[in-house]
Amino acid sequence: MKWFRVLASVLVLVALSLSVAKITPSVAVAPLSAPCNASALAAAYHGIDEVKSVDSFGCVGHWAYLWANIGSGVHEIGVTDVLYFNSATASWENASRLKDCNPQTLPHYVEFWGCNSN
Repeated sequence: MKWFRVLASVLVLVALSLSVAKITPSVAVAPLSAPCNASALAAAYHGIDEVKSVDSFGCVGHWAYLWANIGSGVHEIGVTDVLYFNSATASWENASRLKDCNPQTLPHYVEFWGCNSN
């Protein structure tokens, strides 16, 4: 009888530990998606380079292009820039067209529209 109680206790402990292991929630972290809209892309520009209007933009994954007018008055100019989404800061940042404008780095869509103009 004594061994029966010990065995029953062990079985109950095993069953409890298995049930706890099964109900433990697992959390999957989804990758932060890059917001692709004119205001999110324009937020990368501050001060004298503030975006006044957006003519065109497009995104593929964490890369984007932006055709916009920046500055004001006699300093207002039209620009085409390439941006990348920095997941650490959850914001768009300017990419180096000199370094990143090549088909090995950029998606074709962003490279075509962001690198082949002014």
